[in-house]
Amino acid sequence: MNRLFPSGLRRIAVLAAHCDDLAIGAGGTLLVMCTAHPGLQVDALVLSGGGTAREEEERTALDAFCPDADLRVSVAKVPDGRLPAHWDEAKSAVEELRLRSEPDLILAPQRDDAHQDHRGLAELVPTVFRDHLTLGYEILKWDGDMGRPNAYQPLDLALAERKVNLLWEHYPSQRHRPWFDREAFLGLARIRGIECHARYAEAFYLHKLALDLAGG
Repeated sequence: MNRLFPSGLRRIAVLAAHCDDLAIGAGGTLLVMCTAHPGLQVDALVLSGGGTAREEEERTALDAFCPDADLRVSVAKVPDGRLPAHWDEAKSAVEELRLRSEPDLILAPQRDDAHQDHRGLAELVPTVFRDHLTLGYEILKWDGDMGRPNAYQPLDLALAERKVNLLWEHYPSQRHRPWFDREAFLGLARIRGIECHARYAEAFYLHKLALDLAGG
């Protein structure tokens, strides 16, 4: 398994269409990075849920998923399920994030996500962050759009279980949903772990990568 080690990880930007997307798709990876890099600057943008109880859930959850980080969270008010009709508002929010952030790494939804809000944000990110390493995370849901990822963050059992426990603790509004399930989250992580020779893993889609094989 080839490995990518981003050097000098000081700042990351994480983007989501909805509250809980980041934690579901990349919660374990956030725990890994923030634990390994105390003081990591994390600029988070969530496009929907602003001014609601879901924003309160998200802020508390991201605090837990980003321990010891310099966390900055913005939650906008794009209507859930209506991002294509609010394209200008969504793009302005991403552009505002770009003005205040020069990240070493970006986490965002993956481009082939079946949900129109996730997919729309995935299309927006490279139009604003044009020269940045971006990993597209996947979100388990009923659409059955799980694909063939090409990047992985291994997780051990303790970290995988910590992620699931934090999800259950911090998103009570989602517990009634059939896909918001401990077995489902751990099951997908186990499959992705098999794919990268680990016990568990989160998977990502890497669209474009520039190499520096000279080490300059």
